[in-house]
Amino acid sequence: MAQKDQPDIYDIAIVGGGPSGRIAALALAQAGFACALFAPEPAKTDGRTTALWQQSIDLLRETGVWTDIEANAAPLKKMRMIDATGRLFRAPEVTFDSAELGMEVFGFNILNSELNAVLQTYCDQQDNLATYAESVVGATFEPDAARLTTAGGRTVSARLAVAADGRNSLLRESAGIEVKRWSYPQVAVVLNLEHRLPHQHVSTEFHTATGPFTLVPLPGRQSALVCVETADGAEAMLAMAPTQLERELERRAHSILGAFKLASEPQSFPLSGMNARSLVGQRLALVGETAHVFPPIGAQGLNLSLRDILDLRTTLLSARVRQADHGGQAVLAAYENKRRGDIRTRTNAVDLLNRSLLTSFLPVQAARSTGLYLAGKIGPLRRILMREGMTPGSSLRPGG
Repeated sequence: MAQKDQPDIYDIAIVGGGPSGRIAALALAQAGFACALFAPEPAKTDGRTTALWQQSIDLLRETGVWTDIEANAAPLKKMRMIDATGRLFRAPEVTFDSAELGMEVFGFNILNSELNAVLQTYCDQQDNLATYAESVVGATFEPDAARLTTAGGRTVSARLAVAADGRNSLLRESAGIEVKRWSYPQVAVVLNLEHRLPHQHVSTEFHTATGPFTLVPLPGRQSALVCVETADGAEAMLAMAPTQLERELERRAHSILGAFKLASEPQSFPLSGMNARSLVGQRLALVGETAHVFPPIGAQGLNLSLRDILDLRTTLLSARVRQADHGGQAVLAAYENKRRGDIRTRTNAVDLLNRSLLTSFLPVQAARSTGLYLAGKIGPLRRILMREGMTPGSSLRPGG
């Protein structure tokens, strides 16, 4: 934990010890802002993984951390979608290949625990950044500054606070920012697997009647699994003995990777969504899951969060050039305007895809199947979908 001499007031205080908070702290400190990061040690090891797309990788490369992250990550070269719903209208198999876009890979997949470890090391070494392994227990937002109080009794002032403290954010609640929440009749069972056959850097997503069953490559002969089930179905899976669960998962995967062996303890997470009514408050900006939450479909979560950070950094740097107050309402309004469209589009797309798998309404099933069929048959459409999945708006720009 690095603690430099505490100034009377920081330029920016970032609250949150997950990837969003740590990457925001690195990016903003390297941009020349005097920053403080409040990042308590996690209560337990996170066995989940994160897939990072190219725009996110570019940001991580800028901050200097990518080489160490890449060493622990698996390349993702192809994405394969298989309709396993067993319904009347079923889509043909579709494979998205990064080579079709002239790219070696779409991105990389890494264990969250390893990603966090690399980020923590770099944050502790970063100039212009004081890090505190303390939780923030109180926050007030005044016209001139945000004032934060930690569990250890420390008080810190900053011209801007960045809330990256998750879906149950204390900062967001302290600022009185309301949220819209919704839930799904599903639970995600998450674990990592060893398998007999190589994955060939192909991510495979089976669309089932209860939600996606997705295998995402990890280094070596390992893959991360996200299996979306009903609450009862998830409970039944978690109650299985390890060998029974391994056989059941291999059956659901149609043995495409051979025999499975559990490489981590299964975890489960009820699926839900959340959007903050506003992305900003007085002296406050929201990023990551403090601002938006949706199901783990299409690997959009952290990538959307890193676009928050990119747009926030751009907005704050522009304000500094104009010698504007970087924590003022005009600057924060500009940040919100930049982010609203991307967040709304991603939230709606993930929600629509998830609900289309759950519905028994035949016209919706037919529409989903037709869409995937066209994506498989029409090259320009397939390439647009691939670009939009990684970099929103890229297909609409000249040369996109």
